[in-house]
Amino acid sequence: MMRKTQVDLLNDSILKGMLSFALPFLISNIFQQLYSTVDTIIVGHNLGDLSLAAMGAGAPIQHLLVGLALAMSSGMSIVVGRSYGSGDQDHMKRAVAGTLVLGTVITIVLALLAHFTILPLLRLLDTPVEIIDETYAYIYIITVFTGVMMAFNVFSGILRAVGDSIMPLVFLIIASILNIFLDLLFIKGYGMGIEGAAIATILAQGVSALLCMVYVYKKCKFLIPNRKHFTFDKALYFDLAGQGISMGLMLALVSVGTVVIQIAINSLGYLIIAGHMAAKKLFSFTIMPISAICTSLATFVAQNKGANRPERIKAAVRYANISSTFWSILISISVYFTAPFMVKVLTGSSESTVINYGVTFIRVETLFYLVLGPLLNLRYTLQSMGQKILPVMSSIIELVGKVVFTFWIYPFTGALGVILCEPIIWCFMLAQLAFAYFRNPYINFESKSLQG
Repeated sequence: MMRKTQVDLLNDSILKGMLSFALPFLISNIFQQLYSTVDTIIVGHNLGDLSLAAMGAGAPIQHLLVGLALAMSSGMSIVVGRSYGSGDQDHMKRAVAGTLVLGTVITIVLALLAHFTILPLLRLLDTPVEIIDETYAYIYIITVFTGVMMAFNVFSGILRAVGDSIMPLVFLIIASILNIFLDLLFIKGYGMGIEGAAIATILAQGVSALLCMVYVYKKCKFLIPNRKHFTFDKALYFDLAGQGISMGLMLALVSVGTVVIQIAINSLGYLIIAGHMAAKKLFSFTIMPISAICTSLATFVAQNKGANRPERIKAAVRYANISSTFWSILISISVYFTAPFMVKVLTGSSESTVINYGVTFIRVETLFYLVLGPLLNLRYTLQSMGQKILPVMSSIIELVGKVVFTFWIYPFTGALGVILCEPIIWCFMLAQLAFAYFRNPYINFESKSLQG
C-alpha cells in the first residue's frame, strides 16, 4: 500500500515524479554536508590552519573506506528497488534480508581494514609531520565506526528504494542539528580538539540510524522480512553482492585516485592542503542539486526497469540532463562572484595562499559541471539497469588518469595541474558512458521494435 511519504515513480508524470523525489534528496544532501562542513568551520575558526589541514590530509582515506561501505549499501538497495517495481513482495523482502546480512559482513571487514591500514596509508601519502598525529586521531575514529554510518545508509536506502525519500531526510535533519551542538560542546566546551569533531559525527549518525530503524519497524511492516526470508538464495545474493561490489568498486577506484592525487597536494604544504579542503567542501555543496538528480534517477530507473518500462527511463534521463545543465550554468556564474567570501568563511584563514588556491579551484571545477552532470546521470542509469561492468570502466578511466597525472604530469604543472586534473578526466569518462548508454540494447529496444 502506498504511504503518504512515498512518491509513485511508476505512474506519476516523469518530471513530477523525479522532482518530487529529488527535492528531499537535495535537502538531505544539504544536511549531510553539514556534518563535515560544520566540523570544518568550527575546527578552522577554533583550532587553526594546522588542524584544518589535518582533516583535509586524511579526507581521501576517509572517503575511500567510509564511501566504500556507503556505496555498497546503495548498490544493494537497487535490487530492492527493482523488486519493488516488479511487484514481487516476497523477493523484495528476501532482498532486504540479504542487504542486512551482507551489510553486517561489510561493516566488520571494513572496520578491521581501517584499524590496520590508516597509519601506513598516511605515511605512504607523505602526510606532513606537523599534522600526521591529528590526522590519524580524526580519521581513525571516523573509519573504525563506519558501521554506524552504514546502518543509516542501509535503512534509508531501503526506504528510498520503495519511493520514500521524506523520512530519511527528517532523521538526517535531527542528526545534523545534534551534530552542530556536539561539535560546539566537544571542541569549544571540553577542548577535545579534532577528535571531538569525529566523535560528534559518529554520535549524531548513530542517532539518525536508530531513528530510521525504529521507523521501519513501526511504520513499514511491508518491508520487514521474516525468518524464512533470511534463507540463503544463491542467485539473489550474487545479484546483491554484484550490485554492491560494482558500485563500491566504482567509488573505490575514484577514491584511490583521490588518494594518489593527495600525494601531490601534500607535497605543496599545509596551506595548500587547507585551501584544497575548503574548495572540496564548496564542491560538495555546489554539486548537491546534480547529486540529488542523479540519485533520484537511480531509484526511478531501478523501479521502471523492474516494471519493464524503457520509454520512461529514456525520458527521465533526458529530463535529468536538462536539469543538471541548467544548474551547472547557474552555479558557475554564482561561484565566480562569491568564491572568495565562501572560502574565507569556511577556513577562517587570513593566509592568501589558502584563499587564492581555494577560489581558483572551485571556479574551475564548477565550469565543468556541464560535463559532470550528464556523466553522473548516465553512470547511475547504467548501474540501476543492472549493468555492473560498464559503469566501473569509467572509474578505471578516472583512476588511470589520476595516476598518470600525479607521477608524470604534476611535476611540470604544480598546483594548477591539480586543479585541472579532474575536469579533463571527466570529459573522457563522459565519452565512454555516453557510448555505452546509447548502444545499450534495452534503451534501444523501443526504437528497434518500431523500425521492425
